[in-house]
Amino acid sequence: MKLLTGKPGWTVEADVIVIGSGVAGLTTTLNLRASGLTVLLVTKAHLDEGSTKWAQGGIAAALGPGDSPEQHKVDTLIAGADLCDIDAVNVLVTEGPEAVRKLIARGAVFDTSDSGEISLTREGGHHRNRILHAGGDATGAEVSRALLAAIQGDTGIEVIEHALAIDAIHDAAGRVCGITLHVIGEGSRDGIGRALASAVVIATGGLGQIYSQTTNPSVSTGDGVALALRAGAEVADVEFIQFHPTVMWRDSSLGGQQPLISEAVRGEGAILLNNKGEAFMAKVHELADLAPRDIVAKEIFTQMEKSHQPHVWLDATGIENFVERFPTIYQSCLENGIDPTKQLIPVAPASHYASGGVLVDLQGHSSVPGLYVCGESACTGAHGANRLASNSLLEGLVFGARIAADIATHRSQAGEPVEDREATILLSSAIRLPLQLAMSEGAGVMRSHESLTRTLATLKELGTHTTTDQSIESWEATNLYQLATAVARGALAREESRGSHRRSDYLESSPAWHKRIVQLLKNGEWQMRFVEVGQ
Repeated sequence: MKLLTGKPGWTVEADVIVIGSGVAGLTTTLNLRASGLTVLLVTKAHLDEGSTKWAQGGIAAALGPGDSPEQHKVDTLIAGADLCDIDAVNVLVTEGPEAVRKLIARGAVFDTSDSGEISLTREGGHHRNRILHAGGDATGAEVSRALLAAIQGDTGIEVIEHALAIDAIHDAAGRVCGITLHVIGEGSRDGIGRALASAVVIATGGLGQIYSQTTNPSVSTGDGVALALRAGAEVADVEFIQFHPTVMWRDSSLGGQQPLISEAVRGEGAILLNNKGEAFMAKVHELADLAPRDIVAKEIFTQMEKSHQPHVWLDATGIENFVERFPTIYQSCLENGIDPTKQLIPVAPASHYASGGVLVDLQGHSSVPGLYVCGESACTGAHGANRLASNSLLEGLVFGARIAADIATHRSQAGEPVEDREATILLSSAIRLPLQLAMSEGAGVMRSHESLTRTLATLKELGTHTTTDQSIESWEATNLYQLATAVARGALAREESRGSHRRSDYLESSPAWHKRIVQLLKNGEWQMRFVEVGQ
């Protein structure tokens, strides 16, 4: 199945196509160039407008005194609720410190202590200070800046901005040998084109826009994951959507990207309070306000239900250096009429991170030859049922380097592209808001058989709203529809509560569900299989 589009009017070629300009895509690109391969870097907006620059948290790596990859591994496995792939976790934590050192060598500047050493802090789920930050709460922006600076002036990298990757192109053997894309531009690179290469790397970030309340930027419509699905790739763990517990609540009518209040604020001493002004997390978990995100989000949801209020409160007034430590958050609060040094911040959970994605191995291979996936778009198994705080930027660094090494070492030429005769789909852009509202209501922080069945029924009805109006909005809406369907299907199938997947009708985790749900979209029909998770 393909998205409905016109015929390509132009063609471009490179050794490798990388879709996405966040930490995963840029790391992959730089490592590919180090091996002498030419890269076509495709990005949906401007180069610096992906999810990476919005990351307020930091990068987790065992770099501090007394810390070790083994300790980082233990914290990752606990947060992942017994669903992590242990080999993937080992790769992440053991190769992570060197990946961070390489990032620093590329020019990234992290916060330091008075002695000049890199300052390491704590976030939820970590038992050690191992989080590197930049500019207090602007780590993602600094990582993005450093990586973008490293690619500047490289004639072996061709960048196409304002380009939506639409579908994969296959050769006669079924190997991916390129993509179709739509460029909003002028001249020969306008409209539908095709890009050809011996390998395609998807690094398009998350799919947070399937929900009405999310920390993800507006470009996060899961285009890469949807492209992979339609190309025949398997997805896994997509039911595990991490809801960030502390997102500034403004008004339920204000959709789109919401202001994030990093859990690093709680790491510096901020405390969650319910509507009665009571601190409630200490009774729930040994780490209290720094418990793993799924536990904090669930408890906030419970407190909101008890009080019939749309939010709880975050008290950060006791943090003496708030303005210096969190300048971005401070400004965001002021813009919304709150002085966090004097006032409580209203917060509620919002969609934040997809722990699952396109199923890949330790070298980033998807189930379709020639198609690699990295970062939030991928399911390496490293996050399990719940990503540990600040492991996401690290994953992009580590697995981006691995993908580049694999392509450079085992590069094989793709065949000639074959003519596309697959069935097409295109849904009206008008389905976007009702889809988001249905997902937030029925497949959000707390789910049930009833709510998920209702959501799937709504999605099925929305799937009948077809159109022939080819536009960015319609292509995005169709991507969101396919991904929302996969998320809701996975959540309905998993009859337990585990990690960031919570069911009100199955409150406990079950040994019977110590397995990964893998889904495939074939000839327009969904298929599902279950894979035992080896520890």
